[in-house]
Amino acid sequence: MSSEPESIRKVNIIGHLHPDTDSICAAISYAYLKNQLGDTYYEARRAGAINRETQFVLKHFGFTEPSLITSVRPQIKDITVQSVPGIDKEMSLFTAWNTMQEGKSDTLSITDNENNLSGIIAVKDIANANMDIFDNKVISEARTRYRNIVETLKGELILGDPDDTVDQGRVCVGTSPEMMEGLVEPGDMVLVTNRYETQRFAVESHAGCLIICNGAHPSHVVQEAAKDNGCSIITTPYDTYAAARLISMSIPVRAKMLPVDKVLHFSVNTTVDDARKTMSTSRHRFFPVLDEDGNYAGMVSGPNLLSPRRKHVILVDHNERSQAVDGLEQATIMEIIDHHRIGSIETDSPALFRNEPVGCTCTIIYSIYQEQNVEIPKRIAGLMLSAILSDTLAFRSPTCTPRDVYVGKQLAKIADVDIDSYADQMFDAGADLTGRTAEEVFSSDFKVFSRGHARFGVGQSSFMTKASRMAAEDLVGPYLPQGAEANDLPIVFYMFTDVKSQTTEFMYSGPNTDEIVERAFNVKTKDHMAVLPGVVSRKKQVIPALMTTIQSMQEDRA
Repeated sequence: MSSEPESIRKVNIIGHLHPDTDSICAAISYAYLKNQLGDTYYEARRAGAINRETQFVLKHFGFTEPSLITSVRPQIKDITVQSVPGIDKEMSLFTAWNTMQEGKSDTLSITDNENNLSGIIAVKDIANANMDIFDNKVISEARTRYRNIVETLKGELILGDPDDTVDQGRVCVGTSPEMMEGLVEPGDMVLVTNRYETQRFAVESHAGCLIICNGAHPSHVVQEAAKDNGCSIITTPYDTYAAARLISMSIPVRAKMLPVDKVLHFSVNTTVDDARKTMSTSRHRFFPVLDEDGNYAGMVSGPNLLSPRRKHVILVDHNERSQAVDGLEQATIMEIIDHHRIGSIETDSPALFRNEPVGCTCTIIYSIYQEQNVEIPKRIAGLMLSAILSDTLAFRSPTCTPRDVYVGKQLAKIADVDIDSYADQMFDAGADLTGRTAEEVFSSDFKVFSRGHARFGVGQSSFMTKASRMAAEDLVGPYLPQGAEANDLPIVFYMFTDVKSQTTEFMYSGPNTDEIVERAFNVKTKDHMAVLPGVVSRKKQVIPALMTTIQSMQEDRA
């Protein structure tokens, strides 16, 4: 029996939905650490668009942004995809039928030389073609190769080119010259027995192909006549009845396939849930799967979807369901590394949960590096330092602990960074509004919080200058009602924080928000805004006050 680690394809390390600098840098730094400790592959991912501050940090230390992940629901790549090889479009229906029987599959995919999907052929399609006994032009209309006819009839091509195609005429049975009079037309394919007169008459009637049944061979005279008249000759061991029944099965699968533009197929990135819904609407039982490059990769059917492998994840910088990627309940949470209040995420099995009252997730990750005796590379140290400076507002936030300051200074030494000048550059980059929309600024660091019936969102931007803060207020303030609607929230708040004066101008939108803010912070509001001196921490100074006040007001109205 294989051990649990062997069943893990990879582990995604993910921050929250509106990633800030700590969320991204923690994911990258922790992925590096975990990859030094074992054989399992750990990959840092982002759950949303990164903000300009984080873009600056990544560029400054030479990192590319992590790949986006919006859901951790099981995908087709997490199930067993049946390795059913694609078939050539020129394969005969007869060969396709036999292939289905051998592979115990009722559907085959048709692919080209570059493994692109061209269509599918199902056993029902072959059965329907076999039932159409009155279509005597099917061979020519399908432009069937002689090679297919020979293989289907288990015959031998006595005269002609196996790669030539039948492009005219009907299929008919020649019993005698008298019965064939007026029956055979130029280009027809005529099934005959061993009678010389019948064979010679068919050839001289300009038949396109002579199929001699019962294993009989044509005389030299008939062969010469056929050569002179451009008539191919095939012999088959089958009798006339069997050959007549089988020959329509020699047409290529492309003539009866469902073309790719009408095929229901899945990508390896399609979720299992979506695949189940699609399968329920289709008459087919097997469905093609395309890989990351759009090439054919195999087939899946309903039973394959019953037990998908769960994705394995590590969450950093959050532990609330509302802040996590979609489908978390269908994933295996291996670890949570966080510094926020303990929220609403539940796990199906035990997980390592490390939550410490410090100002930044990367402060905790620094300790794990020390505990595991793993050296911190210069570039990784730069990322971790940036996260700490961002989350603690360069050590000015009340969430900042002596441990954050100590770790930040240690990382600055490793990264060879001057903290004060670098912090100014980083915050200025984050405050740059050039070319940005209100939605982008609003979403750059926005989190949803809920407890009981209380549910609201709080965003925050930090600024080194008054001018940049006021410009952001003018841009984002009018957007707040739209931001609430876009996130399906009754109320939203936004913190415009002046780092150097340690003051926040607090704007908001929604019912009773003036009352909420006045009661929560004991201030007077004006024009849907309040000035909060000394308030810079969302986690420590804002969320607890808002949560308590909103719940209290809800109880008062109950």
